[in-house]
Amino acid sequence: MSISEPTPSIGLTTLSRTVASLAVTVVHTLERAVVGEGRMRTARGNAWEAVCADRARADRRAELDRLVAELTAARAAARRQQRERQPVG
Repeated sequence: MSISEPTPSIGLTTLSRTVASLAVTVVHTLERAVVGEGRMRTARGNAWEAVCADRARADRRAELDRLVAELTAARAAARRQQRERQPVG
């Protein structure tokens, strides 16, 4: 009697992992060739870009808040002037 071991089969998961791994390798190699070694994106670079984007967003938000405050003050002043001009009685 011979004991035959089951033949390993390639499943869908194994195939998709292999394709994904090859795609990542190709993209990484292509990026290295196109942009050069010194300009490749890194986790540190991505984090710094995120910090800069957050700062820029905060600056824009502060500018918008300032403009809204100016408009609110101008509208309140205009209403005050309008009330002062209306005749009483």
